[in-house]
Amino acid sequence: MVNRQWPRWRATALVLGPLAILLAGPSTAYFAPATQSPGQAPNPADPYQATEIITGVDMRYRPTGFARCLRDVLIKVSGEPRLWNDSRLPALAARADQFVLSFDYHDQMAGIPPHDDQGTYDRSYDLTVHFDPAKIDQALAELGEQPWRGERPVAVAVFAVHGPKGRYLLSAEEPLGTDQRSSLTEAARQYGVKLRIPTQAELALWGVAADEFPAPRAELPTGETLVAGTLEFDEAAPGWVGSWRMRWQGTDYAWRISGVNFDEAFRDVMRGVLRLASGHGGPS
Repeated sequence: MVNRQWPRWRATALVLGPLAILLAGPSTAYFAPATQSPGQAPNPADPYQATEIITGVDMRYRPTGFARCLRDVLIKVSGEPRLWNDSRLPALAARADQFVLSFDYHDQMAGIPPHDDQGTYDRSYDLTVHFDPAKIDQALAELGEQPWRGERPVAVAVFAVHGPKGRYLLSAEEPLGTDQRSSLTEAARQYGVKLRIPTQAELALWGVAADEFPAPRAELPTGETLVAGTLEFDEAAPGWVGSWRMRWQGTDYAWRISGVNFDEAFRDVMRGVLRLASGHGGPS
């Protein structure tokens, strides 16, 4: 019987420290002491934690994974997505290991028998990195930012999709939107945005139609906010065009992105939601 459980591979300086130093070279060791108890599951709600996909569990890819996770955490904690392009970030990312408390590996192909080269040396892992909150807060202070301590609203995404598969609303059940739901959820996770995708019944109750820009007539509970938009494939762009609207604290905001895949389109809308909710100003 094939074991379908997904094991988590943990690496710590306590056990692998000498080997880590040998692999990293004489000047840099990317292993950090791990204080998290073994087997503790990642907490997506923790802004001081991030996950990136890397290839293998050795030192070839870990520094890059650490660096990307550090960027994600600085953005999530501060609520300022423009930090991604800050010229000072590469220097911080180069020493990302100094901010790490612990890290975990999750084998994406666990339980799947190896086939050709895939699943042997070319194997994908989720690298989840837990950073030291005090050090992250200090790094943000050096960048002129501070942690966003306010309540994070739930973004209720009401999107109409016009693409090669036809026109449809990206509801919680729409079968044509399976890949896009997954992509939108991943974008929200990356930027630390709480997300809710409405059901078909909710969208019908709110009077939302797939052939027009969504204007939901919805009364949402406290803590939820609407972000509406269209995602349309344009061969001339070429690529997807995302147009978004959000009302925040009495002001209407609109922004768009074009000529991208839908993964980047969803990242764009989540960056806008994050920036508005954290008080950093307009999304564009």
